[in-house]
Amino acid sequence: MLHKTRGIVLYSSKYSDTYSIVHIFTEEFGPVSYLIANAKGKKTRVPKSVFYPLSILDMEVEHRNLQDIQRLKEVKIHTPVFSLLSNPVKSAIAIFLAEFTGKVIKEVEQNRQLFDYLLHSIRILDLSEKNYANFHLVFMIRLSLFLGFSPHAAGYRKGMFFDMQNGVFTLYKPAHIHYLNPDESESFSLLLRMNYENMGIFRFSRHERKSIIYRILEYYRLHLVDFSDLKSLEILHEVFG
Repeated sequence: MLHKTRGIVLYSSKYSDTYSIVHIFTEEFGPVSYLIANAKGKKTRVPKSVFYPLSILDMEVEHRNLQDIQRLKEVKIHTPVFSLLSNPVKSAIAIFLAEFTGKVIKEVEQNRQLFDYLLHSIRILDLSEKNYANFHLVFMIRLSLFLGFSPHAAGYRKGMFFDMQNGVFTLYKPAHIHYLNPDESESFSLLLRMNYENMGIFRFSRHERKSIIYRILEYYRLHLVDFSDLKSLEILHEVFG
């Protein structure tokens, strides 16, 4: 049966010499893997050129329940996001966040609130002309809200520890090893106050931003099963180096 849905491209992987698998978060079905041909041609109804990280698509698709790989009948760009291709910094952010999102979203079902968050975030990144160096930090920490393990920001005071296992700030050092020291916790408390509107007023050094990313990834690994390393992380570090 054919369906129409919007989708956000996350990443692609090789299937064979003639086909690839593209992983897309769809509005109607959640995360779905689609088989696409590697052949190029102007007349194709599924042009491979539209499948870049975080591209927003209108799609006509086959969808069969319990089938791991679905098929695309027709696809076109829904909303152009030209700056994600032309701006090298935004491009690196998009590649990293697309891979990150693809690895952390485990549910295979419709989630329109999450789709709307992704769509809203992509449009903000595309339209931002300056002060988006912290965009990926805000995106990552806010995404945890939709996955059910958002950190609790309330009650922070200088000198506290952040208990990563339980997602709370505490006056005393936790009995386990998964916590942030008071200096790291202060930076993390700033992160939890950030959003897309105010992210430009927060300033982090290269070392601080890199440390925050690693801590966010550690936080996700504590709360998710089978969260593997990100290949695009080094690209992100190089751009912000």
